[in-house]
Amino acid sequence: MSFWGHLEALRWVLIRVAVVLVIFIIAAFIAMPYVFDSFILGPTTSNFFLYKFFAHMGGRIPFLPDFGDQDFSVSIININVASQFMTHISTSFWLALVLVFPYLIYEIWKFVRPALFPKEVSSMRMAFVMGTGMFYLGCAVGYCIVFPFTFRFLVEYQVSASALIVNQINLNSYISIFIMMIFIMGVVFELPLLAWILSKLGLVHKEMLKSVRKYAVVVLLVLAAVITPTGDPFTLSLVFIPLYLLYELSIALVAHKKPEEEDVP
Repeated sequence: MSFWGHLEALRWVLIRVAVVLVIFIIAAFIAMPYVFDSFILGPTTSNFFLYKFFAHMGGRIPFLPDFGDQDFSVSIININVASQFMTHISTSFWLALVLVFPYLIYEIWKFVRPALFPKEVSSMRMAFVMGTGMFYLGCAVGYCIVFPFTFRFLVEYQVSASALIVNQINLNSYISIFIMMIFIMGVVFELPLLAWILSKLGLVHKEMLKSVRKYAVVVLLVLAAVITPTGDPFTLSLVFIPLYLLYELSIALVAHKKPEEEDVP
């Protein structure tokens, strides 16, 4: 296929992706009131499933955060005239983008497949499937664990000893941290895929990752502390353990170091 032929094929890929994305944005826009109440605003009340679970377990495990407050509720306020409408549009876009992600990967796969060798086709197929699955798994961990714990800690944190300061959470602030936390975890969960691709390119190998494991643990602890800025060791562990398991999975996926070829006299 000529250069212009590739451009034409790419143009149609972009058109199809744009059409599907617009359709999903419209559907998400229509469903957004329900999504907001049952999904996005879920962590703002004590009825959130994670809070209920740890409220039940809190009496058995002493180092768990205190989730026994059944009256926990956070009111989200809006201080700008157009914020609710713009939030409706922006969250519809992000939700649609997450849902369309597998189709986007499929279109990219169809576009690059003719240029790949048969062995590369099998490898890239596995990469796309693994990348999609790990992204969704990371987003799920972000929504079910990372964001609720971080949000609850930040909302209940008091700089005043007499608790005279009342938090009023802005809609834009809530949505920003909600989207950021979920997408950060989705991206972080691509670590095994990145390690696998770098291994295929010959840039990393199993022995290299094993040799720097102790340094990686420190880096992952710092990363977990940044993602969840809490002083609670249990919350920190909830983030660190998946990150460490991802690193071990990366070691399992990458290849061994290739033996150096001996010089032939």
